[in-house]
Formats: sequence, C-alpha cells, structure tokens
Amino acid sequence: MSKYLAMIGSGGHANVLAEILLLQKKNIICVVSPNDIDIDSPLYGIKHIKSDDVFLDMYKSKDVELVNGIGNMPNSDLNSRVFALFSEMGYCFASVISPYAIVSEYAQLSEGVQVMHGAIIQSRAKIGMNTLINTGAIVEHDCCIGSYNHIAPGATLSGNVVTEDHVHIGTGASIIQSIKVGTGATIGAGCSIVRDIFRNQVVVPAKIRILR
Repeated sequence: MSKYLAMIGSGGHANVLAEILLLQKKNIICVVSPNDIDIDSPLYGIKHIKSDDVFLDMYKSKDVELVNGIGNMPNSDLNSRVFALFSEMGYCFASVISPYAIVSEYAQLSEGVQVMHGAIIQSRAKIGMNTLINTGAIVEHDCCIGSYNHIAPGATLSGNVVTEDHVHIGTGASIIQSIKVGTGATIGAGCSIVRDIFRNQVVVPAKIRILR
C-alpha cells in the first residue's frame, strides 16, 4: 500500500504538484508551510502544519512520503536544502509524474523526480534525484540529467546531452546533441547552446544592437 503524502511548501509549484496528485487520486495527508493557504489553492482544506518541528513529531519517516513543493530557482538553494535535510532524517521523497507527460518505459528516474504536464522524456534518458522536468520540456534519448536540476518550461535537450548537478536550464532554451553542462551552471531563457558549458558558468542570450 502506498504511503500517505506530505507536501512541503504551499506556493505556486506546490499547487501544480497538488493538482497532479489529486487528479491521480493520491492522498495528501498534510501541507507543511509557514504561509497561509489561499482559498483557491488545490491544497486548501488539507491539514496545514506551519512548523517543521510539529510535522516531525506527528509523522515519522515510515508513515509518509514527502513531496518537494519548493520551487527550484537558479539563485536559491532552498529546494535542495529541504531535500537534503529530510533525507538525512530518513524520509523519502515521492516522484510526481503528470499523466499528461510522455515518459519512455526505458527511461530511468531517480527519487523525487517531478515531470510536469506535456513534458517528454525519451528512451534511455536518466534523470537524477530531486530534478524537475517542467511543463513542455523535452529530454531526448540517452540524455543524462544530474541531481537537483531544473529543466524549465519549453526547454529542449537533444540526444546525449549530459548535465551535472544543480544545473538550471531556462525557459525555451535549446541544447544541441552531445553537449555537457557543468555543475552549478545556469543557462538563461531562450539560449541556444552549441558548445560545452563549464562549471558555475552563467549563459544569457546575446543582445541585439540596433544601428541607427
């Protein structure tokens, strides 16, 4: 029998995850967040716990799986810190896979992976733990995506792309085949990547200069 789910966070990303889980008839037993829950949120009406300490007293690791509802942004490590903190205490994180995503049966997804509506993950792709494949993103065949990555909406990774850990690939970015992206790199929205990206490198689209 599946464990009950506890949602960590109550912001926009948590709401999208909650809608997917409720669509799949999954049982979200509580929301852990210091913030109030809006009345129009899918999380409204679910037991709301405002303190990590209270949650830890109420639910042990054997009783629940966690869902990481903290958004994964390039200038914040809160998402990865939450995952690491609860993992060290023995909790496991559930993967969330939208029924409207296409995921090859030959792809490999690690713990806590999230795949949103319209995303496509092709054959023999490997997705590291706590990585988010966001709305409409495409991860082509034989890609190897590291842990704590965010592949933002509409991004496209061609075949055999390798990303290391803590990589952010922005909305609508494109990476051609067999490129490697180093740990901590950020690829800005709309970029087209045709060469390897180094560790902690930040890539933004070239500016167009208008001559008058």
